[in-house]
Amino acid sequence: MAFEKFKKLYDLQKKAKEVQKDLRNTLVEAQSPDGKIKVVFNAEQKIESVEIGEDYLQPSKKKELENALFKVIQDALSKIQKIAAEKAKEVMGGLGIPGL
Repeated sequence: MAFEKFKKLYDLQKKAKEVQKDLRNTLVEAQSPDGKIKVVFNAEQKIESVEIGEDYLQPSKKKELENALFKVIQDALSKIQKIAAEKAKEVMGGLGIPGL
């Protein structure tokens, strides 16, 4: 019986590592409504790339750029959190805890 629990724990650990690898390889893109700012994160919340349209690269557009970049990053992180929650739910489902 104890062996079965250890095996289950080992299997869950293995699954968690697979999920972490999946998150590392999952790219999430978000962009401003005008498409002039784009960020790409992996699902481990690491920035992969940032693109900013030349229109925003003027001193007079500094505040507009900051606001747009803030919103785009927030959007990307929100998407990542949803992906991570789904992946965690898959792993936690293996624990046999009701409601997960």
